[in-house]
Formats: sequence, structure tokens, C-alpha cells
Amino acid sequence: MNTTTTDRTAPIGIFDSGVGGLTVLKEILELLPFENFVYFGDVGRTPYGGRSKEIITQFTKQDIAFLNEQKVKFIICACNTASSTALPDICKDYDIEIIGVIEPGAKAAVKQTQNGKIGVIGTNATINSNAYASYMHAIDPKLKVFSLACPLFVPLVEEGYIDKEATYLIARDYLQTMKDVGIDTLVLGCTHYPLLRNVITDIMGDSVRLIDSGEESANESFRRITTTELIHPNGSQVPSPEGDLKYFVSDVPEKFSSVASRFMGREINNIARVDISKY
Repeated sequence: MNTTTTDRTAPIGIFDSGVGGLTVLKEILELLPFENFVYFGDVGRTPYGGRSKEIITQFTKQDIAFLNEQKVKFIICACNTASSTALPDICKDYDIEIIGVIEPGAKAAVKQTQNGKIGVIGTNATINSNAYASYMHAIDPKLKVFSLACPLFVPLVEEGYIDKEATYLIARDYLQTMKDVGIDTLVLGCTHYPLLRNVITDIMGDSVRLIDSGEESANESFRRITTTELIHPNGSQVPSPEGDLKYFVSDVPEKFSSVASRFMGREINNIARVDISKY
């Protein structure tokens, strides 16, 4: 039932429970530099991963309501927890296309695997939802999918412990199970996890292909936007002008700024605070 706005210059909306969705934003900015973007990070209520389905759904609806108020033309749910727990039940309620990160990541993993053994790591809520395994088994019931919650990865990333020895110790402990079962493909089922790509690769080895669910959702969004009436009028221009980018958060912008700058690889300052509870 999804329809689209007729204003092709309207922004693309991206939301996440915090800063992790910036990895998706960074990817799609490279693909669609001429588009306008609104990013909302619900840092005041992060993480979503340990909450009930009812609360995650409530938060997701509020995030979407805020982006709709910004008159966006397309929405990317860059949160694996919201994508797996809330989106399947509520997408039909909106007259705007909303894409999550689960299906694109799952499809990429199925396409990549050679031995039919796929690992998925994510937050407790994402893993408990079994969303990745369900999508994969819908494509190929014979696949063996091994799912594992790695809740300590998010705080390690946000504290800047990208290559600390403590991070390696925790990652080795988490990932030993995946090594033991012989997976050849591992889905990074949380948008924070790509920042630990080097650590995970060192532990799993080069023979295991890492699937970045955020990157795959950015690629899928690019395909959908560029093949429909949603594409910005400047999209056909070469070189393309840079679009407008606005950041909103639900709590202290200063803290978001320091972590966001690490994610984006550049200084992030134009951040506004939103009272998300009113949506």
C-alpha cells in the first residue's frame, strides 16, 4: 500500500536507536550525494536491543512519525532491532516506502554462502526475533543458520574500543562458536558492528565473508530510489551537487557529536534536539 510523495527534492529519512545508523548514512551518502537527508538518532532511549517488542514498536512508530513531519519521501530504518521486531507488523500502516536492514542483509548472505552455513550476530532483540534466519530459510530451507547475541559490541564501539585488547578478548569468546560450526558467511546484524570489521576478520579469518546489513540496505535503497519517481531531479547531473543533511537526536547533541564524528570520519556539529515523546 506504499505510495510516494510527488516532491522529488524531499529528503530521505534515516533513523536508528542511536549512532549505529550512521554507518548506513555514510554508505548511502556516497551512492546518492545529490539527495537531501534527515537523520534521527534516538540516543535518549538507546539501546533498543534489550527492550520488549511492545516498547520497540512504540519507539519505532514515534521515530517514523518524526520523520514524516520532516516530509521525507523514503525511510530507511537503520536499526536492526527495530527492523526485526517492529517493521514487519507496522510497515503496512504507512503511505511511504520504508526499508529495513534485515531483508537486504539476509539476501546477500544467502547469495554469498558456498557451504550453506551462515552466522548472524546482533543484539539480543534482533537474535531473539529470529528474523534473519526466517528470511534466509524462506529463500532456501536447507540453509543452516547460527545466530548469536553479542551485546557487549555496541558499548565497545561507542567508547572507541575499536582495536583494544579487551575487544579482541570479548570477540574471540563470542565468535568461537561460529568458528566451531564452520560458517563461511557472517552477517553483521547490528549497524555498530562494521566498525569492528577488522577485529572480526582477524578472528574468523579471511575465508569467512562478512555481510554488512547496513551496507546492503543502503545498496537496496539506492536501487529502489534510482529506479522510481523518487530520484532527485539533480540525480542525472554529472557531477552531482551535494545535498542537504540534517541531524536530529532525542538527547544531548554534544555526546552524539563526538561519537558521530568517529562514525562519519569528519566533524559533525549541526545537530538539533527533538522531544520524541510528543510523537
